[in-house]
Amino acid sequence: MISVEPLVISGRAVLPLVEGGKGISISNGESAGAWAAAGGVGTFSGVNADSFDDWGALIPQDYFGRTRRERHEELLAHAIRGAIHQARVAYERAGGKGRIHMNVLWEMAGAERVLHGALDGAKGLIHGVTCGAGMPYRIAEIAASYGIHYYPIVSSARAFRALWKRAYHKHKEWLGGVVYEDPWLAGGHNGLSNSEDPNHPEDPYPRVRELRAVMTEMGLPATPIFMAGGVWYLREWAHWLGNPELGPIAFQFGTRPLLTLESPISEEWKHRLVTLAEGDVYLNHFSPTGFYSSAVHNLFLKELQARSERQVAFTAEIVGQHDQLFRVGPRGRAIYLTQADKARAEGWVASGFTETMRTPDSTMIFVTPPRANEIRADQVACMGCLSACSFSNWAQNEAGTTGKKADPRSFCIQKTLQSIGHGNHIDQQLMFAGHNAYRFANDPFYANGFIPSVHQLVERIGTGD
Repeated sequence: MISVEPLVISGRAVLPLVEGGKGISISNGESAGAWAAAGGVGTFSGVNADSFDDWGALIPQDYFGRTRRERHEELLAHAIRGAIHQARVAYERAGGKGRIHMNVLWEMAGAERVLHGALDGAKGLIHGVTCGAGMPYRIAEIAASYGIHYYPIVSSARAFRALWKRAYHKHKEWLGGVVYEDPWLAGGHNGLSNSEDPNHPEDPYPRVRELRAVMTEMGLPATPIFMAGGVWYLREWAHWLGNPELGPIAFQFGTRPLLTLESPISEEWKHRLVTLAEGDVYLNHFSPTGFYSSAVHNLFLKELQARSERQVAFTAEIVGQHDQLFRVGPRGRAIYLTQADKARAEGWVASGFTETMRTPDSTMIFVTPPRANEIRADQVACMGCLSACSFSNWAQNEAGTTGKKADPRSFCIQKTLQSIGHGNHIDQQLMFAGHNAYRFANDPFYANGFIPSVHQLVERIGTGD
């Protein structure tokens, strides 16, 4: 048994237990409101959240614009409407208890417009905004203009120092806390830097201690740090509580709230969670955002792996060892491969991977005709859901493009997350999860197929288990 003392978060003393925000329709108003009603901090996703009509029917996020810019505007309208709806649901469900936060990704399309639209339309209903996936410099100014707290998500002290120096020092009174998200263990997108090895996880304690030292240097010794990623049993983190090296600590749970009665994910997805084994969550680099991300290693990710493995470097003329003629495309265009790569390419073609697709890196992948058609269709249907997308080459700039060739080794993240979020073919879609998800299978709390309510889960976490 451990003692969990209340902590002032977004202006109120609450349990230092925070629901982690999960994008699209996975963290919604029902789950966030229930978490707040249990005395903690509930977080709904402001990333293309679901909205409903006056009769309670889901409003489909369909797109009718002929151009990406037109579809982009439709997407932002969907996002703002959905965020307002989920804020209202969360607020009503909370019943005046706890705190309600909205989570957004700085690299999502029109992040600033979505924030303004949601905060204008849900005034008084949202107490704080968490924001990561990038360097959200302007989140401080935006939150301060609405009189609410902001919570940047970082994975290093260095990142927080940069944010503080550039922008946050101007609005420090509204800095409600800093979310340290473990870049190796957290689910979803991860903040690994170029200097960090994805295959060698680092202990979070010294990294958070360093973050606290920087925050103390900036005059923030009492501002809470939210530990996110890899948290399961609080008893395993008892040495963090009341620790003067770390200061006030709250704990954020992203994966455990997936398996609750209020969680909106499908029953199939919930059942899959309790079957996972250690190592079934895979840290990969396929996301069109350019970030690493952690997801269940299912057929979706295995296909992406195989797609990249069927890849060769090529030249347009004979250069060094690239002296083997190989013809591609319906017109039999000539390219040159190494002798070893030509043998591999001929084997792939013989196995049915007859379509070639160029990447931005002067390489070529081999896929089946149906897969090539799907990739091209998804690229054409792009609605600009990210500020910059490697898969479609969309960018939220005047030109509307990254200026690079679209990358067929990636995927349409909006399409797959909308699909799995609404109960479609979980093995064929991106299934985000933290690396501790395998613990569902052995945690006695979930024995015999038990799925708790959010209230029961928060109560259980508070005991240390």
